[in-house]
Amino acid sequence: MTEQVGMVYIVGAGPGDISCLTLRALQILDRAEVLVYDALIDSRVLALVPKDCCILQVGKRAGQPSTPQTEINRLLVDYCQQGKRVVRLKSGDPFVFGRCADELQALIDAGCGFEVVPGLSSALAAPCLAGIPLTDPLRSRCFAVVTAHEPAALNWPALAQIETLVSFDRGGKVLGEIVHQLQHLGRSPKMPIAILRWASHPQEQVWISSLGTVVADTVGKSLAPAVIVIGEVVNLRTDLQPLESRHPPIGTTLAALVARQWLPPVSDPVLLNPSVSISISMTATEPLPPLPLRGKTILVTRAAGQSSQFCQQLQQQGATVLEMPALEIQPPGSWEALDRAIAQLTSYSWLILTSANGVDYFFQRLATLGKDVRGLAGVKIAVVGEKTALSLQQRGLQPDFIPPHFIADALVTHFPEPVRGQRILFPRVETGGREVLVQELTAQGAIVIEVAAYQSGCPPEIEPAVSAALQTRQIDIITFASSKTVACCCQLLGTQATELLKSVLIASIGPQTSQACRRLLGRVDIEAKNYTLEGLTQAISESMMHADRTHG
Repeated sequence: MTEQVGMVYIVGAGPGDISCLTLRALQILDRAEVLVYDALIDSRVLALVPKDCCILQVGKRAGQPSTPQTEINRLLVDYCQQGKRVVRLKSGDPFVFGRCADELQALIDAGCGFEVVPGLSSALAAPCLAGIPLTDPLRSRCFAVVTAHEPAALNWPALAQIETLVSFDRGGKVLGEIVHQLQHLGRSPKMPIAILRWASHPQEQVWISSLGTVVADTVGKSLAPAVIVIGEVVNLRTDLQPLESRHPPIGTTLAALVARQWLPPVSDPVLLNPSVSISISMTATEPLPPLPLRGKTILVTRAAGQSSQFCQQLQQQGATVLEMPALEIQPPGSWEALDRAIAQLTSYSWLILTSANGVDYFFQRLATLGKDVRGLAGVKIAVVGEKTALSLQQRGLQPDFIPPHFIADALVTHFPEPVRGQRILFPRVETGGREVLVQELTAQGAIVIEVAAYQSGCPPEIEPAVSAALQTRQIDIITFASSKTVACCCQLLGTQATELLKSVLIASIGPQTSQACRRLLGRVDIEAKNYTLEGLTQAISESMMHADRTHG
């Protein structure tokens, strides 16, 4: 029998955001069997590995307990010798202060195959993302990258002569020593300095100061993890910002506005006179309003495999989104009742559909039985919710009735005709659905035939990326679009649910879901006024803007 051969991939994850991963890194993560990752890795990256991948966090964060290097070496060798595809994921680039020499030597000594995959170094990516060029024909013809892990070991006289310095690793913790050494060796107190914390992450922060004031300016601020840029190139950041993020000073002449491309060219010689100062509306040249969800990480609970359109809406408002499959939609335990109802479609006056899942499974079964929409001739269709209506319209059918409020209770209140004596078909979830709709219609004299069209259940376990994000308090808001997702989320989180969500805002799509939140989690912080995913996005955005104004 051929012996299974393992392989270890030392992969650079870039500065943090998953959009900064290389294509090669994505390919390798997609096939990983074992993932050994550092503490600074964005938890969303963990969602890129297969579900059955063994995930091991080994720390390696300055100032905090971490797995000993000898133990990391042993893990890589052991799993490789078991024939596994092992990914050792490191922040930035593995060969730029990545401390991977020990790991590579251990693999070589054990005869393990390996590949090193480059990544974007934070030393280069952070200044770029902040709009600071490290080189410039006039201000910086060279730059040096140093780690401040052992500042006493650095050649400060040589470094003080280099036009631009980039320090990272523990730079924030030894900021005072860096400033002291450079000023002692003749660098001006007015020399600009930028501190770039959590580059590419939602919580990214940028501080601009000078050598003479930066220590006082950052008292009480957490500066780790940070990249520090020192040099005249820091002053280029303002000039090189996107046009929509800058505005001209009051009193700027029209000629200057045109020269700086704040306004399109004009030809009037009077207006172009540099001595003419004008008063203009700042509407077109003020910064665009900030995205309301920028810097917020939102956990979206949803059914496994369903559309991420809601996530896209949140991302368009600036949010970082993690998805948590909290429901598994499956066929019902038996098709018998639905098949019998489909065989008697012409006997019904109304078909009620209250979810996109109900639409999908009903029409899939209709097709399986060799029938199509012509079987619904003479049957009126009522739906609850815009998404349900859209799913129906995608099949070439228009609903005959949509209640003004997107909840099942409203369907009873606003039903367009008396229901006494009418036969109504209601394909629905097999278990766990609300009974109010059936009870109210029956009380009014309708003959309601309930049939199971699909089943929804809780996934067996929470995804590692979501678990890691909750444990490390990276989640700001969690969203629920149904009562069932609330119940399944609580089941997945178990006894830790209340503690893990203690500092997380709970956002609900509507009153029924809010009731479940209060019953199972003790509270709801945001509720949509319009009971749709668009309405939930709007409610979250408005809540964050209100919070910003309150704290501003």
